[in-house]
Amino acid sequence: MRIASRSKMIAFVITLGVCLVTLAVALELGWIIFPPREGVLLGLGVIFFFVLIGGLILNMIFLVREIRRNEQHDSFINAVTHELKTPIASIRLYLETLQFRNVDEKQRREFYDLMLQDTERLLSTVEQVLKAGQAGIKRAKPQLTNLELSGLVKECMEVARNRHHLEPGALHYSEVARNGHGTPVRGDRDMLTTAISNVIDNAIKYSGEKVDVSVEVLSPNEERIELRVTDHGVGIPPNEVKRVFKRFYRVPNPLTHVKGTGLGLFIVRSIVRKHGGNAWVSSAGVGQGTTVTITLPRATKA
Repeated sequence: MRIASRSKMIAFVITLGVCLVTLAVALELGWIIFPPREGVLLGLGVIFFFVLIGGLILNMIFLVREIRRNEQHDSFINAVTHELKTPIASIRLYLETLQFRNVDEKQRREFYDLMLQDTERLLSTVEQVLKAGQAGIKRAKPQLTNLELSGLVKECMEVARNRHHLEPGALHYSEVARNGHGTPVRGDRDMLTTAISNVIDNAIKYSGEKVDVSVEVLSPNEERIELRVTDHGVGIPPNEVKRVFKRFYRVPNPLTHVKGTGLGLFIVRSIVRKHGGNAWVSSAGVGQGTTVTITLPRATKA
């Protein structure tokens, strides 16, 4: 779908360029052959001139976007290559050690545990890429069922706590339900699990040495429910906040060396919007932490 859309855009820009060149030649020849003495010819010439300028501006905007897209694509390729190569090299090293050296049972089990962690990292990277492709397909519709958002969030927190080997106090949960009616939403369980897990995982990864993440489920009104995930980590520069949801985009932050594909928040917003909600990020700046907020429509009673 995206390939077809880009092909149409490229075809449009090429056609626009040809038309602009033709218009420029026609304008030049017209003014040479028919000097703009008359008001009508002069007016037409001025109109064509501004059309030409407008077309050149559109062409320039497209070229700048393509340059940025190519830079992001290159960064994505480098990130994915690293995310795939590193655990594969690690697994190979452990296997070669087991093959050519005699190791005791304790060390053997340690190797098995480390290789399992590396395979989980590989699987996570592959799943991120696949889910980003699915999220970009506008026709893909979620399979909606009645869900309790608070319960789903708690499940995702427990999975994240085990995956990252966190202490119980590293993740804090709080809930403010409206009038005791809970936090019901209609959504695709797998999709929402992916979105919530990505937000929590990001908060943990970008927390720095000490993980201190707050997860809140709120009911600000009768129409919507909010999920807020706040960390006290590396933060985001103010001029980068609006760009973090773009596909392949990764924030250039001097305080972190966390590797990634630049797909996590793109997947989050795509999933949330398919459920009729929205997602945004706020940060006071570098080193000031980050808050990711997701809003979803409250499920109506049958």
